[in-house]
Amino acid sequence: MPTYDYECHGCGHEFEIFQSMTEPHKRKCPECKKLKLRRLFGAGAALVFKGTGFYETDYRSDSYKKGAAAEKEKNKAPKGDTSKKSPKKKDK
Repeated sequence: MPTYDYECHGCGHEFEIFQSMTEPHKRKCPECKKLKLRRLFGAGAALVFKGTGFYETDYRSDSYKKGAAAEKEKNKAPKGDTSKKSPKKKDK
């Protein structure tokens, strides 16, 4: 259920309430009991998908993605380099 912010124009009281999206918004202030309550528009919370199939990296910013792509290109071997390094042997 979403959280909504309310403000009373009569007394200035502000509060938050958990309310169903289908429930009509409140009109009566719990403090002064006047019908001057209004619901405020807020930024809201970010939508986050949880569970298998959703990854935090799916929601990275464009600047992060560009930086990661540049780093990946930087770490690639040059195209003319065909030499392979042999794995190091462990000493016993």
